[in-house]
Amino acid sequence: MIAIIATVSSLIVWVLQTIGLPGLFVLMVVESFGLPPIPSEVILPFAGFLVAEGTFPFAGAVAISVAGGVLGAYAAYAVGRWWRDRAVSMGIGRLRLEPRHLARVDDWFARHGEATVGLSRLVPVIRSYISYPAGTARMDPARFGVYTALGATPFAVALIYAGMVLQKNWTAVSSTFSYLDIALIALVVLVALFLILQMVGVLAPGWPPRRASRTTAPSHETDSSGSPPRA
Repeated sequence: MIAIIATVSSLIVWVLQTIGLPGLFVLMVVESFGLPPIPSEVILPFAGFLVAEGTFPFAGAVAISVAGGVLGAYAAYAVGRWWRDRAVSMGIGRLRLEPRHLARVDDWFARHGEATVGLSRLVPVIRSYISYPAGTARMDPARFGVYTALGATPFAVALIYAGMVLQKNWTAVSSTFSYLDIALIALVVLVALFLILQMVGVLAPGWPPRRASRTTAPSHETDSSGSPPRA
């Protein structure tokens, strides 16, 4: 895992040094789309490193980062919205997205859509994937774009500025962000496993985790004499 992240980090550094701000824009589009996973925790601090060197302007780096993030988020939103009806028929056994699941997503985004999208943009890893359920829930596209930009801006400013401040210790900083990504990926895997165990019926819905209660099989109907009906 560490070797993979190191390779991705080297590729990010090469793109930013070779292509410049257009490369930053493309990297942020891909990062926000989430496939393949590219860590913004490496992209943005190294962009700040280049700002400190005088290669990038600070305002330009922030604007390009947010613009790329919004475009990638809209692409992921479109996938979630387009696959809404198709996703219902996908799955294996109880591990299947059902209309009632979509109803829950719709209800959540109807009540908390703005806060969910805005705050999720401040959380590494999760920020790259919140667009898919937002699209599935058919959140208003204009509001989705506004809150995506509102959440992405302070995130970009903070990480770019961190790269500027920690320019002289870039090697140590990039290593620390790589370990942070590993921890966050592990957290996402655990959350996904928790949800899957709920869907297949091993765990009961809700928190804290608890085993699902086993329901007894329904008894056969009886006739007026108390005997089971004949076939």
